[in-house]
Amino acid sequence: MEGRWNRRYDWQYDRIPSGCGLAAIISEAGRSFGGEEIIQSICVLHDRSNGLGGGFAGYGIYPEKRDLFAFHVMFESIEAKELVDAYFDRNFYVEESGHIPTRKIKEITNAPLLWRYFVKPLDDSLQDCELCEEDFVTRSVFHINGEIPGAYVFSSGKNMGAFKAVGYPEDVGRFYRLDEYEGYSWIGHGRFPTNTPGWWGGAHPFTLLDWSLVHNGEISSYGINKRYLEMFGYRCELQTDTEVAAYLFDLLLRRHGLSIEVACKALASPFWSDIDRMPEEERELFKAIRMVYGPALLNGPFAIVLGFTGGLIGINDRVKLRPLVAARKDDRLYLASEEAAIREISPDLDVVWAPKAGEPVIGRVRTGEPEVVGAEETVA
Repeated sequence: MEGRWNRRYDWQYDRIPSGCGLAAIISEAGRSFGGEEIIQSICVLHDRSNGLGGGFAGYGIYPEKRDLFAFHVMFESIEAKELVDAYFDRNFYVEESGHIPTRKIKEITNAPLLWRYFVKPLDDSLQDCELCEEDFVTRSVFHINGEIPGAYVFSSGKNMGAFKAVGYPEDVGRFYRLDEYEGYSWIGHGRFPTNTPGWWGGAHPFTLLDWSLVHNGEISSYGINKRYLEMFGYRCELQTDTEVAAYLFDLLLRRHGLSIEVACKALASPFWSDIDRMPEEERELFKAIRMVYGPALLNGPFAIVLGFTGGLIGINDRVKLRPLVAARKDDRLYLASEEAAIREISPDLDVVWAPKAGEPVIGRVRTGEPEVVGAEETVA
């Protein structure tokens, strides 16, 4: 895709190994709160990005249309939009469509046409291709992104939405009027691109269905991960390691039905030398994971936050080469690149800790007392 919102910007290829900022919040009681909190949190991490990409995802933001897929689409031209409109008319019931609400601010320029569709696959379309709703939507995302020039789907889940642009994240949040939304979970990202250009579609999060992923680091296994995904019908169109990470979570969690804990062990598996020292039962489990899901292993330094319906995951690479901090206050779980981003919105924390390498921190919307998963806690 070429165009004014997709061309390479003039920027120096200085490598900032620890760049990019992550922030996330979830209310495990399922309480909604405004998007201004995630903007306030990510604003503290301003210097971790360079203005070439910012983005957010919110969950529970479309409660009145919770049963419909919310497609957020960028268009370079009216012609591209007309092609997508025709595709939706053939394959989906479109309940509503229109501009994604934005406000004009001087910091955000060269915006593409931003459109939002609330849709449901037609029964005839599902029967013709013998796919479930989720697989049909996934195929539709790949078709639009790969076959319709000048169109890019950047969000496609139910009762959630992604919002991203070229700019600093706090400006992107104001541009998309996130202060007017409420949701039970939010993730945010400020980008410092090192290997790929800064363009609207290249900002984080990367999404598929209700999965939304933000990432700090560099996944050196991109090539083998991409080829592995393509064996299962995924199309990686954006030439970025973050895209393959998002699709790998979809493959392992949704399509293969693995638990979050097992999927994370596949993506950030211990070294063979560490596996050899494990107790026998645990050793056999990890050997099986490594052998079956070897091509899904994410190599290289990374910190990842994954949002999904009813939950939130934070995980580091197996050596912990990128920063990630977790904290809790009452029913909320917080994740961020730096503790300051959490204390900016919640100064008096119950607990705060640095997750171990390769050990996921998992938050789920549930009742009862919150549970800490995969973490060493210290009193805040």
